Amino acid sequence: MLTRKQQELLLFIHERMKESGVPPSFDEMKDALDLASKSGIHRLITALEERGFIRRLPNRARALEVIKLPEAYSPSIQPRRGFSPSVIEGSLGKPQPAPAPKPAPSADNGNSVSVPVMGRIAAGVPISAIQNNTHDISVPADMLASGEHYALEVKGDSMIEAGIFDGDTVIIRNGSTANPGDIVVALVDDEEATLKRFRRKGASIALEAANPAYETRIFGPDRVKVQGKLVGLIRRYH
Repeated sequence: MLTRKQQELLLFIHERMKESGVPPSFDEMKDALDLASKSGIHRLITALEERGFIRRLPNRARALEVIKLPEAYSPSIQPRRGFSPSVIEGSLGKPQPAPAPKPAPSADNGNSVSVPVMGRIAAGVPISAIQNNTHDISVPADMLASGEHYALEVKGDSMIEAGIFDGDTVIIRNGSTANPGDIVVALVDDEEATLKRFRRKGASIALEAANPAYETRIFGPDRVKVQGKLVGLIRRYH
């Protein structure tokens, strides 16, 4: 399954090649998807190639070949300028509003609530924005404050000094604001989701790892959207 940005790029390349027979440039792709830099396009192209949707032809500049399209493809589905995915948004097909995961008392003892697991979050190199509700988990009620919550499975080791390890499940309170020092789910360039400590550096936003092997990343304020704050963690021992 493709993320929304991956699908938008694939269809943009497909339609451009139908019109002119020539793949679009990386600058054209960046502008069409409203990304801040071409590095995001490189990651999307790599992801599409790894999933078998496109092929890069050797020894030819800008040489891309579309091998297949998504099963849900319809000519009416086109890349849309200004569409900004949410980290807890619906999946492939058409843009959907972010679901509103609300804690619901479990059937066992009333002391726990059911929280949707929305996929994986990178504690390391950012990964594509989370798209799907994969399953639900039962969470102690006293772990949650008021508001809406969702869970994410952690991939990577950039937050180990904050006690967050690869394979942990983090509980996130849905929201768009954060205070300096909060550990947040951050959406970068409307594409990549990562779990980092939120800081401010003047007018810019810093996403700070809790592992000296990773550098703090600095972004302009318009490039980062807070998608929620860490409120709890669940760890399973095998």
